[in-house]
Amino acid sequence: MTRCPNLPARLRPFRPRLAAGAVAVGLALALATPAGAQTASRPNQGSAPPYEADMLRLAEMLGTLHYIRPLCGTPDAGRWRDEMQGLLETEQPSEERRGLMVAAFNRGYESYRQVYHSCTPSAELVAQRYLEAGARLSRDIAARYGSN
Repeated sequence: MTRCPNLPARLRPFRPRLAAGAVAVGLALALATPAGAQTASRPNQGSAPPYEADMLRLAEMLGTLHYIRPLCGTPDAGRWRDEMQGLLETEQPSEERRGLMVAAFNRGYESYRQVYHSCTPSAELVAQRYLEAGARLSRDIAARYGSN
């Protein structure tokens, strides 16, 4: 188990949920795009899908996790970039949408890099909340827009 020396006592009971949340985010990301919607021609490739705002928020969360989790000593340093890459490969967005998704990821990373220079209880709380919110958002996207 990863030690989190700055984890506030009130959050310690949730430590195992962090790992479970990370797994849930990964699984949900794999289901985030409806397989049935991926046709060979992709006629509306340039138009944004109805879940675009959610996908951009998810990309931003992944960027934040890519910065915060390693800062706090978790062993999943490259995982969040890999998750983002998997999301891009699964979604197969147009160049414009891809640029927006990458920009959201980078914005999440950079905004927290400017604020947190060491792991603090606040940084750990951000990581925990983003793991949970990202898992929830991924499930929502899959439930609302996934194939039956």
